[in-house]
Amino acid sequence: MGHTHGSAGPESAAGRHRVRLALAVALIAAFFVVELVTAFVSGSLALLSDAGHMAADVVTLGAALTATVVAARPDRTGRRSFGNYRLEVFASLLAVLVMIGVAVYVVLEAVARLLAPGDVAIASTPMLVVGVLGLLVNLAVMLVLREGSRESLNVKGAYLEVVADTAGSVGVVAAAILLALTGWSLFDTIVALGVGVFVAVRAVLLGREVLAVLSQSTPAGIDPAAVRADLAAVEGVVEVHDLHLWTLTSGMDVASAHLVMVPGADQHAVLDRAQDVLREGYGLEHATLQVEPADHADCHRITW
Repeated sequence: MGHTHGSAGPESAAGRHRVRLALAVALIAAFFVVELVTAFVSGSLALLSDAGHMAADVVTLGAALTATVVAARPDRTGRRSFGNYRLEVFASLLAVLVMIGVAVYVVLEAVARLLAPGDVAIASTPMLVVGVLGLLVNLAVMLVLREGSRESLNVKGAYLEVVADTAGSVGVVAAAILLALTGWSLFDTIVALGVGVFVAVRAVLLGREVLAVLSQSTPAGIDPAAVRADLAAVEGVVEVHDLHLWTLTSGMDVASAHLVMVPGADQHAVLDRAQDVLREGYGLEHATLQVEPADHADCHRITW
């Protein structure tokens, strides 16, 4: 009996942390409104940048949470043979785009203030209070998401967004203290600029991981040459070709290969041994293997 990933399949790495994502969304969304209002009241660019990160957190975490829900649903159309798991990777891509957008806005605004400095009145007390509260909220969310960030690219995108926001909260607190001690509003702008650059760098690093998955690159930590050699060393196999290794979503690596057998080899035994090699040696639980006799020439007619 056949099966496809379009039917209700195993839960993804991100799906196992769905409750944690929901709690994180609730915490961040509740505090975002407070921080945004205080940013406008106080006139702080650093606080406004942190509120922008909070907004990005809400969008990113919400998308990550939605992706885990949709990814768990079976495909009713029959057109997605791998199901909807890849939606979690697109949610990570959205996190990257949101982080870059926020970073660009904050950096441009900070540069504009540096080039045309004015006498900006900034209320340091509300800025400090909200900055400290924001730091506590972000630290709590980081603790909630930390475990899932080690398993899921989707959760990692949300986690890194919160890490960036935590750095922003630290900057807000530092700027508020310096502003209160010196009265120099330039500290606010400098902190905002530094946080914007930090967020941009984190976004680029995460973007590289996302693009590696979307481009179907070999999963990190797996050497294609080693996989090919180990499959070729299976008793009864004389050649391995059309080997492909890629990641469907976090925690779901996939492989396919053609195994050319020696005459008279037991197909069932070859398949069993090859599957064991991939599962035990590389953690590849889902592999599609085609066995073929040495005189089978059909593959040589493939044009790409």
